[in-house]
Order: sequence, then structure tokens, then C-alpha cells
Amino acid sequence: MFLFMKFPPSFSSLSPSSLFRFIVLFIITVLIVCEKTRAVVKLPPNVSVPAVLVFGDSIMDTGNNNNNLATTARCNYPPYGKDFKGGIPTGRFSNGKVPSDLIVEELGIKEFLPPYVDSKLEPGELATGVCFASGGAGYDPFTAQSSFTISLSGQLGLFREYIGKLKAAVGEERTKFILKNTLYIVVLGSNDISNTYFLTRVRQLQYPNFSAYADFMLSSASTFFKEIYGEGARRIAVFNVPPLGYLPSQRTIGGGIRRDVVVKINDAVQIFNTKLSKQLESLNHDLPDSRMVYVDVYNPLLDIIVNYQKYGYKVGDRGCCGTGTIEVVLLCNRFTPLCSNDLEYVFWDSFHPTESVYKKLISPVIGKYLNKFL
Repeated sequence: MFLFMKFPPSFSSLSPSSLFRFIVLFIITVLIVCEKTRAVVKLPPNVSVPAVLVFGDSIMDTGNNNNNLATTARCNYPPYGKDFKGGIPTGRFSNGKVPSDLIVEELGIKEFLPPYVDSKLEPGELATGVCFASGGAGYDPFTAQSSFTISLSGQLGLFREYIGKLKAAVGEERTKFILKNTLYIVVLGSNDISNTYFLTRVRQLQYPNFSAYADFMLSSASTFFKEIYGEGARRIAVFNVPPLGYLPSQRTIGGGIRRDVVVKINDAVQIFNTKLSKQLESLNHDLPDSRMVYVDVYNPLLDIIVNYQKYGYKVGDRGCCGTGTIEVVLLCNRFTPLCSNDLEYVFWDSFHPTESVYKKLISPVIGKYLNKFL
């Protein structure tokens, strides 16, 4: 780290008061720079990650559903965002930042990843990345259709629109460089498994065997990966599905009177994750210069949930909002009582972890997988 300050030609020429002011200014500058670079990972020489582009669901959504009045998958109201900068509810499904923000922060790109579907989006944000994720989306087209949110094909359409705007802003050559070196994040599958397959059971009629449904999800996912590869994407991080059977809402709905872990949902998640890992290996073999990386968040999150006390939490089976057993989105609102300290909770609502948990997850994940893209 280098600090560039204009030093006086001779310290001896300064009066005591001027020298004191200079020293204070220097110390403040050092502290500010250190704070801003505190969590930034160091890239190898001659390696660049100019932007981050995110596709996904509510885990990653930074506000793309805010103006979509047709869906209930919105959270641009208190108490969501209570720990966000300024205490503002931005449409992030958390008390604060979500992984999209933490990833760009860790990479030293910017503090927050803005939602692409935002009328206030500054053109200058395009070159460093945006978020296309939409709460309620999935690999299965029906998942987004049933929640009236932005489907995976819809997010692909927004990405193509983004490319056109990027070309207009920075030119053809710079756009090619950005697209090739950008880190693409894909986080989907949770809503397909928890809602479309097990809750509404719509797909169970067509796919009585979950393994067959997982293959259907993978077919849709593979088509998407090939599409963004065709648009220039090369560094693609695909997060696996987290341990859904441990989520407070799933335990309430399917865990009986004792709210036990829902084993059948966790088994389904593991079936899908195994297939996803193998599919990405196959795609890397077939698509030249592709670096599609399977990112395991299942096991790190499971460890935090099961061994929550080891990580400094007091509650691992309920969310901070309301009873913590079922409240999410509309049921978690300004009239809902909150826990006294969300830093003691693994979950913010009945489906989404707290910002504190995301911070414990993302930094190690970046450290573990970043070199696989470079």
C-alpha cells in the first residue's frame, strides 16, 4: 500500500502547530486507507477482476424486485435493512448487506453491488458490475413464474441489455475485456427445491422421483451457462444449494411439532449438488477457456448452523424477526417484534441468514476459490 501525500520541503520550516496538524492529517489518512483496504484480497500481478455480475435469487438480490408490485417477494420496508448503511430498507433480504455486496467489497471493487433494475442506477456503475438476481427465481422457469419475479431467462435478457449499454459507455474493446475478466456469480436452486418441489408439489406430479427433477433443473442451468459463455463470460462461480432442511421455515413446515431438521429436503439438496458439480466439470471440458467453478457453501453454512455457539451465536434454529419460525418478507414487517440483538442469531428471518453470517461465509469462500478463476 502506498500513500501519496504532498510533504513539505522541510519539516524544520513548520511551526509546532503546523507540524502537529500535518501529523494528525497523515495519521487520519493512513487509518482511512487501511480501513478501506482491510478486507480486500490481493490479486496476482497482471490479473484483473474489473467487475462482478450476479444472477440468482433472494440470497443475492440487492433490490431488483422493489418496483414489482405483482410479487410478494419484496422487502423494501422495515425492518429489512435495519443494519444497512443509514438503516435503509433497500430490497435486500437481510438486516444488512448480502453476499453480492460482500463479494465486491472483498475484491476491492466497490462497497455495494447495485440492482440493475433501478431507475437511479448510475451509468458509471456498469463497468464495475451490477446485480440481476431476483428474489423468488430458480433454475426451473416455473419457480419465477409462480412468484411473478424475474426468471433466469429474464435475467439473461437483462444481461444482454446491459452489454449494449456497456458498449455505449466504454466502447467495444473495453467491453470485451470487462466481459472476459468479470467474475460471474450464479446462486439459484433453493426456491426450486424448497418451494416448487416440496412445498407446492407442483413438479412432483411430473417428476415423482426427485433425481429426475434435479436433471431437469440441471438442463435449464446448463443452457444458461452456455448462453452467458456465448456472450463472453469465462469466470463463472456457481454456488451450490445450502442445507435447506435446516432453515427455520422448513423446520416449521416439515419438521413436525419439534421442528426437527427436514432430512428429505437435505437429501434432495445433496442429490442436486452432486449432479451440479459433475455437470460443471463436463461443461469446462466442452467449452474452451471456460472456468466454471463449483463453490461449496452447503458445508460451511451447515457448520455455522449446527455449531452456532462455536461461532458466537445463541440461536441457530429461529430467525430474529417475529417468532423466527415462519416470518419472511410480508410477515416480517414494521409491526413484527424483533430480537434484541441480531448478532446473536444465525438467521435474520425464517429463510435468510443475517449479515453477520454472510460475512463469516464470504471471506473464506473468496480466499478458497478465487485462484481457480485466474
